[in-house]
Amino acid sequence: MSSSQDPKLPSPTNPLNRYPSPPMPSAPSESAAFTGFKEYVSQPVVASFIAGGVAGAVSRTVVSPLERLKILFQIQSVGREEYKMSIGKALGKMWREEGFRGFMAGNGTNCIRIVPYSAVQFGSYNFYKRFFEDSPGHPLGAIQRLACGAVAGITSVTFTYPLDIVRTRLSIQSASFAGLSKAEQGKKLPGMWETLVHMYKTEGGFFALYRGIVPTVAGVAPYVGLNFMVYETVRTYFTPEGKDNPGPIGKLGAGAISGAVAQTCTYPFDVLRRRFQINTMSGMGYQYKGIFDAVRVIVSQEGVRGLYKGIAPNLLKVAPSMASSWLSFELTRDFFVALRPEV
Repeated sequence: MSSSQDPKLPSPTNPLNRYPSPPMPSAPSESAAFTGFKEYVSQPVVASFIAGGVAGAVSRTVVSPLERLKILFQIQSVGREEYKMSIGKALGKMWREEGFRGFMAGNGTNCIRIVPYSAVQFGSYNFYKRFFEDSPGHPLGAIQRLACGAVAGITSVTFTYPLDIVRTRLSIQSASFAGLSKAEQGKKLPGMWETLVHMYKTEGGFFALYRGIVPTVAGVAPYVGLNFMVYETVRTYFTPEGKDNPGPIGKLGAGAISGAVAQTCTYPFDVLRRRFQINTMSGMGYQYKGIFDAVRVIVSQEGVRGLYKGIAPNLLKVAPSMASSWLSFELTRDFFVALRPEV
């Protein structure tokens, strides 16, 4: 008898091996695929991209009524003052005339815009950081954060601007402005895609979807730069001694401060952006020839305060908006980064 053991017969090492075992499912390959996925989403740039999208959606939904009210205040001028009242009365007017849908008008489009906008902004900031570091892994200084954030802001606004201009149109088309109510009387208000197509066909094609982008970029670049610079600087003061990161309350506080500083410094650019976005809108158009002409006309007709119309509801919203944005960003990013497989 051969000394070699027949694999089909029982053996001392495996007495139950009466028949060959069937092949096992390809679990290792599935495990490898899942491990590869976790490794991919845990990369800093990818994790920041995903977390940025989540942060944008959360922050804008939280403050949607104040965001819309800010826009209604911004686009008013002499002779068009239906919303020239206190914030509380304006919110009450919006609720009486349009209900909860009025509070959320344009928010769906805003979230569709803000998710990729915020994702690209946070993701590109982490991507560009390597180009601003003095050496790999070296923390950025204040000026480097400012410059890196500015480039990230320009990148994000360029990718998503058409959705921003449509959001502005949707935010004001149902409001009770005299010019609009006559022009739109009896008509069903168009949605996001209808508005995009209408602007493309009737207002100048592709360039109509980027009307107002120059003052937008002029405002977004310093705004995003300041936001990142102030947040990353201030969060160190909220970090307990011996810890690497602040707690949730510290992150909320740092986000609120960074948002307030950035918004206040760059707010006139936001007003100009809104005015140019409706420059050809029926019943609401402003005949500005350019940025300097717009500033001259606004200051001469509405005073310097005209460049800061809507800043009150904006400052009321910026604290909860940026606080919730930074907190949800850090929590989501840390969750994905923690998925990195251990070596």
